[in-house]
Amino acid sequence: MPTTPPPPDSRSAVRSLLRLWPYVRPVRARLFTAAFIAIVASCIGLVIPLVLKWMVDGPVAGRDPAGVWLGALYVLLLGLAEALLFGLRRWLVARPLARVEAEMRAGLYRHLQRLPIAFHDRWPSGQLLSRATTDLMLLRMFLAFPLTFLLVNGVTIVVGVLIMLIQDWTLGLVVLVPAVPVMVVCVVFEKRYSSAARQAQDQVGDLTTVVEESVLGIRVIKGFGRHRSQARAFGELSGKLRGTELHKARLLATILGFIVTLPELAIGAALVLGAVRVADGELSAGTLVAFLSTALALRWPVDSIGFLLAMSQEAATATERYFEVMDAEPESGPGGSGAGGPAERGAGDGLRFENVTFRYPDAPAGAPPVLDRVDLHIRPGESLALVGATGSGKTTLTALVPRLHEVTSGRITLDGADITGMSREELRSRVSVAFEEPTLFSASVGENVLMGGGDGRQDLERALGVAQADFVYALPQGVDTRVGEQGLSLSGGQRQRLALARAVVGRPGFLVLDDPLSALDVHTEAAVEAALRRVLADTTALIVAHRPSTVLLADRVALLSGGRITAVGTHHELLRDSPEYAHLMSGDPAGEQEDQR
Repeated sequence: MPTTPPPPDSRSAVRSLLRLWPYVRPVRARLFTAAFIAIVASCIGLVIPLVLKWMVDGPVAGRDPAGVWLGALYVLLLGLAEALLFGLRRWLVARPLARVEAEMRAGLYRHLQRLPIAFHDRWPSGQLLSRATTDLMLLRMFLAFPLTFLLVNGVTIVVGVLIMLIQDWTLGLVVLVPAVPVMVVCVVFEKRYSSAARQAQDQVGDLTTVVEESVLGIRVIKGFGRHRSQARAFGELSGKLRGTELHKARLLATILGFIVTLPELAIGAALVLGAVRVADGELSAGTLVAFLSTALALRWPVDSIGFLLAMSQEAATATERYFEVMDAEPESGPGGSGAGGPAERGAGDGLRFENVTFRYPDAPAGAPPVLDRVDLHIRPGESLALVGATGSGKTTLTALVPRLHEVTSGRITLDGADITGMSREELRSRVSVAFEEPTLFSASVGENVLMGGGDGRQDLERALGVAQADFVYALPQGVDTRVGEQGLSLSGGQRQRLALARAVVGRPGFLVLDDPLSALDVHTEAAVEAALRRVLADTTALIVAHRPSTVLLADRVALLSGGRITAVGTHHELLRDSPEYAHLMSGDPAGEQEDQR
């Protein structure tokens, strides 16, 4: 079941939203202009009651039709001006806010690429997707509407109340009576709604994870007839989200009930009191009309407080979730890990592991390291096969070379240079990898292969030849055929051959292959091995191997057992001198060690 990484310490909505300022600052001029225009438009609306007062106490009382028509024209022009200004405000904010959303999404994507593998191992993909989509949409909506109208409506309420007090301070005080209870309700609502909004947005991320896993794993679900259990899991999460959304709706309905009812009662009381005073001659009819018109004009600014606060809380939660990812530490720069500092680069020293120890950052305290003081030297131009039982740490060791993980202690060198002293760009241009699980992208065959480097059609064809991937030429558009998400339109062996082609296309100086031929049939494996030998003759290679045929590609073999290198030699030497190696090569489970990871 998807799990959500724990949120950081809660902070106020204002403090959370202030973190958006660096993104908003480049477009602040248009946003401030739009807010000013909205304030002017809203205040224009408050002028209309004053025109009505003039009309009632003047032309209407004096039976002057021309004056009535003139007043009507004033009201029409003021209404048109208000509408045009609000339309201008909308136009001003649309483009810059789309830009802010796009830049935040691009920044999140760039940051995700720089985060260490350990981060991606902890975080469900659906949580990251929801932050890049739903949360950023909420932030754009907040910047477009609540941010502006919390200010605009606040100014409008203040100006409107001043106008009412100037018209008649007694009636004005009557209308102000609900102000204190409304503010208390808003404070309580803000705290409760914030918690519900966070829960709902986290549940959306969990639901997204389930949907994504179900789509990517549809073959497994169908193959094992697990569609009902997956539907139940989806239904449970969907039900929880529905319950949370209903809880939010109840909270919002409660505050709207208070915010709408109390001011309406106050306006009703002001109407009765004002009518009595008009009847007694203490108040002009025009003043009462203007007062009530102003009070009614303030209904929208007051009634909107509830859902503006709700949208602001959701935006604050979305901001927190966004920065939970952005605050995660990216991969350290050159020299940022490992016990040894940068070394002088030597010529032709190959690949060395010097006293390398590694344990995962989230490993329990006191747990033994996955790799323990590994010493290994692969000479220039040499191929070394890495053999070990399942869970012995072979894949982890290969992941340390391109710095997908950082060594806990010790160091790794390429031609005498400590890899922590290189930029990752330089390191990964020198080291090419093919992983045990071949991952392809929703792109063409050629684009997938050339991700490994290379320069054009000639290198592409050479790499496809090495990987014995001639099947691509029989695809509908040849190397331009799109392979679909995860490359699942291809067989496992076909995907593995394309992954191998990607590893060799850039003619790397160092090659790390994690069981690159496991999905191939015997005949294809033999053909790939023959072509791969020619590539290995010009590179320094570390090859994780499980079968004798793959081991025979290498010049020497290293046995990894219990997180340590326990034997190094040729295949035949280890068969003769190492019972554990002989067991592994014979397929005897007696040689298997208990999984460490």
